[in-house]
Amino acid sequence: MFGIIVSALMLTFGIFLKLTKDPGFAKNKKFAWMFIAIGLVALVFKIYMFSGSK
Repeated sequence: MFGIIVSALMLTFGIFLKLTKDPGFAKNKKFAWMFIAIGLVALVFKIYMFSGSK
């Protein structure tokens, strides 16, 4: 369950980086797609593993 929450937060942070106009995050904007991809893959995998463990 903790892994699902962390994956969702990583995905959310990636989307936030992609959409923000804040100059403080400007140097980290290039990592947005990395956070989105890793968060999405991890979230799908965690949900798949969580649903298959029953």
